[in-house]
Amino acid sequence: MHELPEMPPRAALIAGEWVTTPHTLRVEAPATGETLTEIARSEAEHVEEAVRAARRAFDGKLGEWHRWSARQRGEWLYAFAAAIDDDAEALAALECADTGKPMSQAKGDIAVCARYFRFYAGAADKLHGETIPFENDFAVMTLREPFGVCAQIIPWNYPSQIFGRCVAAALAAGNTVVLKPAEDACLSVLRLAQIATRCGLPPGALNVIPGLGSEAGAALSAHSLIDHLSFTGSPVTGTLVTQAAAANHVPVTMELGGKSPQVVFADADLDAALAAVVRGIIQNAGQTCSAGSRLLVESSCYDDVVSRLAERFSALRCDAGEKDPDCGPLINARQREKLETRLAEAKDDGIRVAAAGQLTDGAPAGGHFVVPQMLVDIPENHDVVREELFGPVLAVQRFEDEDDAVRLANATDFGLCAGIWTRDGGRQLRLAKLIRSGQVFINNYGAAGGIELPFGGVGRSGHGREKGFEGLKSYTQIKTIAIKHG
Repeated sequence: MHELPEMPPRAALIAGEWVTTPHTLRVEAPATGETLTEIARSEAEHVEEAVRAARRAFDGKLGEWHRWSARQRGEWLYAFAAAIDDDAEALAALECADTGKPMSQAKGDIAVCARYFRFYAGAADKLHGETIPFENDFAVMTLREPFGVCAQIIPWNYPSQIFGRCVAAALAAGNTVVLKPAEDACLSVLRLAQIATRCGLPPGALNVIPGLGSEAGAALSAHSLIDHLSFTGSPVTGTLVTQAAAANHVPVTMELGGKSPQVVFADADLDAALAAVVRGIIQNAGQTCSAGSRLLVESSCYDDVVSRLAERFSALRCDAGEKDPDCGPLINARQREKLETRLAEAKDDGIRVAAAGQLTDGAPAGGHFVVPQMLVDIPENHDVVREELFGPVLAVQRFEDEDDAVRLANATDFGLCAGIWTRDGGRQLRLAKLIRSGQVFINNYGAAGGIELPFGGVGRSGHGREKGFEGLKSYTQIKTIAIKHG
């Protein structure tokens, strides 16, 4: 393994200070299984301190965040984005080692994190209210105001990116933040928190409490002094988080995963489509909520598409992220074993692996690798086309016509993203309207990550929107002011 930058503190960031905890958690390198470092194990008492620090900073009794104007918040966000750029190499090295993802993807994630802060820096002073025509003797206006203390629980697959999309929007809107990063991968988040304090962020505006979901996450979700909660993770955990927040009537934004289809018609540009299909499932070893994990292919070109995809999958290589392979390891042994069990069950059910990538000769023996693979001959209601596997596994099905394509695309409880590949303009719009999904991409998939594009799902994929101006608005609430002037 290449030499890594200095590790962030084994502590939680609370009220601008790094607070050590009695217990720590081991951080494992997914590519080798070796110990990278240890992080703080925040517990209920640390959550309490962090929430109260955020409360003070927002209410203004002991903090200064409440006195910052929208323009000042935007200026700080710009400065922080520049600081991220200056530290990009070190941040990417931590992201690569901690998550296992290829180095080029880790570098891209850090660049996107900085982009979030720039985008919301420019938007901070553009959150306008409205005037409303009413009775002649009234003047009525609305204000967009911050909620207050925002709790954010983020996952291990894109720690720096999701830190950017959540923290930048919340701060730009004038909120304070208590963030619980995932225990499996949060080194880049802790380093970002270090940078934020060096950039002069007022104490308590951002608090970061690493720890277990069952301890720090549960205590944060149920805290009576939080005003808004954002969660990205599994539907099972999302349900628990929502229930805990509901006891205090706290509004929640949930992004919970997907089983996203890419629908390929015979008239599509197949070269472009197949390249996007492969990228859409191997990115971050398929550990992406918006992964294009299902491929629906028109019957007349099905055999050709499967044959051409088999060549592409057979050429894919897995290795440690620092070597920048096509695909890195899964995050931990638990995820690998879970996926291997699902694949063994699929094989027993007669589902065939049409093609698979390979481990390179020099891949570490202790890594949590599952090679990319393409499954065919799948019964319509099988779990591999209905449930999220969270790995580099593409499930391929055929369809006969538009109605059949829509039926299969909607044959899951998830609805996060979808891709449609066809040159027929009418068909593009017909399917885009009929497929149940928060985002639909036509003749592309993912739109290069589009931080400006509202993102979120329907059904088991969650509710609420992040990214873009919709994401910024989601961190505000409307106040109506009606003035009777006679």
